Amino acid sequence: MARLANTLRAPLARATAAARPRIARLTDAVRTAKPRTARTPNARTLRYTAGAATAGLALAAGAVALAGPWDATGQRTAERDRAVALELPGGADHGGKDVSAGGANVAPSAPPVLSALGGAAAGAHTGKAPGKDPAKGGKPLAEVLEPLLDASALSAGHAAAVVDMSTGKRLYGADSGKAFTPASTTKIATAVAALSALGPDHRLTTRTALEPDTRELVLVGGGDPTLTAHTSPGEWASLRTLARDTALALEKRGIRKITLSYDTTLFSGPALHPIGVNDNLAPVTALTADEGRTDGSDHGPVTRVADPAAEAARAFAGFLKDAGITATPPGPSKATGRAQTLATVSSPPLSDLVERMLTNSDNDIAEALARQTALASGRPGSFAGGAQAIAARLTKLGLPMKGAAFHDGSGLNRDDRLTADLLTSLLAKAADPARPGLRPVLTGLPVGGFTGTLAERYTDGAAGVVRAKTGTLTGVNTLAGTVVDADGRLLSFAFLASDTTDPEAAQSALDHTASALSACGCG
Repeated sequence: MARLANTLRAPLARATAAARPRIARLTDAVRTAKPRTARTPNARTLRYTAGAATAGLALAAGAVALAGPWDATGQRTAERDRAVALELPGGADHGGKDVSAGGANVAPSAPPVLSALGGAAAGAHTGKAPGKDPAKGGKPLAEVLEPLLDASALSAGHAAAVVDMSTGKRLYGADSGKAFTPASTTKIATAVAALSALGPDHRLTTRTALEPDTRELVLVGGGDPTLTAHTSPGEWASLRTLARDTALALEKRGIRKITLSYDTTLFSGPALHPIGVNDNLAPVTALTADEGRTDGSDHGPVTRVADPAAEAARAFAGFLKDAGITATPPGPSKATGRAQTLATVSSPPLSDLVERMLTNSDNDIAEALARQTALASGRPGSFAGGAQAIAARLTKLGLPMKGAAFHDGSGLNRDDRLTADLLTSLLAKAADPARPGLRPVLTGLPVGGFTGTLAERYTDGAAGVVRAKTGTLTGVNTLAGTVVDADGRLLSFAFLASDTTDPEAAQSALDHTASALSACGCG
């Protein structure tokens, strides 16, 4: 008991000190309250009541102290330390650390954000009291955001928009209708278009087909950018599984030797992005395994193979050999209408692909989904067809398309143009209760301090509160996503800056602006 008392003494003392002002206010309230005409307690009863209340408050506060420690944001410091310690790598064209084979999977969504009493603790994200509605004497939203957006790191060319997701009302705009290079925030548009065209449950299928009488086996690409040759495929479609099932089907037909071909005709046009050979994107083809990566990673920049389809077919031939089937060196071909399908493997639902694309800013998935959107819209599966299909789908959804221009699905093309109004409208459309199929656009957004390209950002700010898609090209920094403000409102925001000269300073300025938005209960 003595050791327990010593252990509790310090936290109880702090808790009692913290509770003392509340007890004083309660005492004053009791003294000034109108006396009841019913039974009046004697002095001894009042002393017992006051003592019990004080002890109860101290014990409760002491229990909270023991369960802590807690920081000023209402988050346990142990949780924050864990988030920092994760040190998850960035993704796609945003750099970060390489992930070796069998490395960490995409991090799960952040746990629910703890909200403080009165809903006011969000101001603690920046150490300042949250702004209030101007009618209540606080700062207007413009007075909070404009000094941050005018930071020299964001240059003179920038735009911003903030929208209340529940009402659709625009709360703030600065050149919000002016088109800027969006970089990877383009993927938000790609995601909305793909889900709208194909639906969240759509799957992409890779198959093998046997040509009758010729013993030619054709590996037919279905445009699945997540097809994997790894020994542990997880939830993704496996090239090894396809080879095993194909070998079983061939053995049933008494076939042990085949001529192997591969078919990539689902997609058309140039395979190489206009940026040329680049570690951020493999040549885009309907048949690829592990995005043509050369280091066993599953996201982030890395050297890619020159011909992903040929490399996938060679790997497939090796897996067939392991299963007892001898194949010729593979070459390109096209499956005829007479070919009999022997085996198939399918991707997870499109909703999962969209989430992976957004969380890791995966350019390979983005370009594949742009082509799939084109095919679903009756257009060629090419860069141009994908861009046209995305624009057409968004126009059909009634989104503000003035000034918008698409040239790819990933945002790597510097000629892409989006407005802050369009980005916030895309996010609001994804939150529309009448369109639940678009919800993966929101659930796939990286979570500040926890997942994807925001895993190492907001660790000292609005961790778990800001969810946003990042965008970075030379001279371009963008951020678009959602945030819960101090009044509990869900807001969508978009910040775009061009002609930036210091990418880290520009990124920090955008993060500070989003954090201030989360801390503000502004009008």
